[in-house]
Amino acid sequence: MSSFSNETADDDHRLAKLIDRLPTSLAATVRFLRQPSGRWLRIPAGLLLILGGLLFFLPILGIWMLPLGLLLLAEDLPVVRSWRSRILDWIERHRPEWLESRHDRT
Repeated sequence: MSSFSNETADDDHRLAKLIDRLPTSLAATVRFLRQPSGRWLRIPAGLLLILGGLLFFLPILGIWMLPLGLLLLAEDLPVVRSWRSRILDWIERHRPEWLESRHDRT
């Protein structure tokens, strides 16, 4: 098994924990888009979320859209995937509570 596949498996575990923290309907949508068959929806959705995140100063749109768009694009773009891995490493070291499930916090 290559280090790339180990990295992807580790990222998937940490991403699943972060996705579980999203509101239920948004989490279900993200899980659907992360499936391999969702590539043709995932790429435009990721780009639109990034664009919406850059326009965070407008009503309804928010900065939260930027990391979610990057997360979706990381499924298909190796450069963004390496950024995602580094960000998840940082979260694991500095904000481990973000990787706790909602059930662990109660």
